[in-house]
Amino acid sequence: MWDAIVNILFQILKFIQSFATDWGLSIIILTIIVRLILTPLVLKSTKSTARMQVLQPKLMEIQERYADDPQRQAEEMQKFYAENKFNPLGGCLPLLIQMPILIALFTLLRGLDTYFEGQTFSFYNILPNLTTTPGAMWSQGFMAALPYLISLVLFALLTIIPTLYQSRNQTGAQASSMRTMSIVMSPMMLWMGWNLPAGVLLYYDVSTLWQVVQQVFVTRHVMEKAKAEEEARLANAPIEVDVVRRERKARPHKKN
Repeated sequence: MWDAIVNILFQILKFIQSFATDWGLSIIILTIIVRLILTPLVLKSTKSTARMQVLQPKLMEIQERYADDPQRQAEEMQKFYAENKFNPLGGCLPLLIQMPILIALFTLLRGLDTYFEGQTFSFYNILPNLTTTPGAMWSQGFMAALPYLISLVLFALLTIIPTLYQSRNQTGAQASSMRTMSIVMSPMMLWMGWNLPAGVLLYYDVSTLWQVVQQVFVTRHVMEKAKAEEEARLANAPIEVDVVRRERKARPHKKN
């Protein structure tokens, strides 16, 4: 299956290169195609996340009410999920489905010179060799490495921007945690990207830029709409009263 996904992407890239003629442009077009294919999954995950944010106070209420009874807590949460037709893994499954495609694409781009032997891989001479890394180009001098360093810096910045953007929708400790994670991720991305081929960096730059634009202009609208619909549904839902019946004690009989 894994080889099949890589082979499909290889055939698509080969076809794109036949008319694009530039390898950097071919990678950009392939990245856009993959992102378009994955867009429905991203939107589905966004809607699931929006619903979770609306349902979160109710879930916390259940957790607090049955904190001393884990079994009853689990039962009530399952009941709550069933009544609201909500799958807590709904936001994760689309992302898990994406991963094989993205990793296969990474595998293909990292081995361009293996899949397409005897060719020169450049991006309009901006990046003369898409198979080499910023670290390897650094040994040829600063000016030779400059385009690769710019691509590397974009890789680091664009990777953390989506996380920073998402933190705007969070509050308290969760928002602080996401911002801290972004600060830690930035130098880590620089370290990782130092030895990544320029073709992979180009893919990630375009892919993450697409994600940022999608979050600002599409995902935000979808999330706000999904949250409004879920809040309206909860507001119109019948109120359930949790009644705990007490056992009736037998009346004492009078002695004769």
